[in-house]
Amino acid sequence: MIEPRPLTPDVQLRIVTLDDASALADAQTLSRDHLRPWEPVRDDKWFTPAGQLERLTYQLERYKNGQVVPWVLVEGDRIIGAITLSDLVPGPFRSAALGYWLAVDAVGRGLATRAVEAVAEIADTELKLHRIEASTLTGNTASQRVLERTSFHQIGMAPTYLHIDGYWQDCNLYQRILNDREPGA
Repeated sequence: MIEPRPLTPDVQLRIVTLDDASALADAQTLSRDHLRPWEPVRDDKWFTPAGQLERLTYQLERYKNGQVVPWVLVEGDRIIGAITLSDLVPGPFRSAALGYWLAVDAVGRGLATRAVEAVAEIADTELKLHRIEASTLTGNTASQRVLERTSFHQIGMAPTYLHIDGYWQDCNLYQRILNDREPGA
């Protein structure tokens, strides 16, 4: 079990629960316009507690099966962001994909950088991964700065990589090597 950890005196990183559906719907609704350029097109159900509950049910089932690790950033009784390791691959690859977002009113406080750093440490020490990969739209300089500050290195650019904001977009690809030990050691 992955324990919660403080990112700041007021913000905690912890595994999401089904009870977070309403708070996630609130955060997504508040940040709808802010997140739109960086995410897939979302239908109206996405911004409801029922839509978030459906998503969380699926995500937590995948967590139980070791395929994803879903965290939220919590400040008081509000969710102000999320960070996820998905597509965890065991064996000789020992890798996962990183994704994250912050609510519009949480941007500029260093929280994404702190969350990525905490998740990388957990990926290394608790999940025994070798590497983490991430991608950003080529124009998402804020997210690129977060990755660069947290020891990710750009390894390429993928044309028409993700369907974001209604069309296929180019992405910069990044990775962070966590360690050089034997797989799972």
